[in-house]
Amino acid sequence: MVVDCGSCEVRGKACQECVVSVLLGPPSTVELDSSEQRAIDVLAGAGMVPKLRLIPITPVNTPEVA
Repeated sequence: MVVDCGSCEVRGKACQECVVSVLLGPPSTVELDSSEQRAIDVLAGAGMVPKLRLIPITPVNTPEVA
């Protein structure tokens, strides 16, 4: 998963409640592998950190150009 804060629809409005800002400060882009995503989900589920609030402006699954 690539978290690109620069393309987040709720950037600014939800940054204070986003796990990326809480753990890393307001970065421009963060890459999380599946184990890191699961760890953040567990921490958020336990109420230890906020959830990831990313809402991409553009669709994540864009078709590749051949």
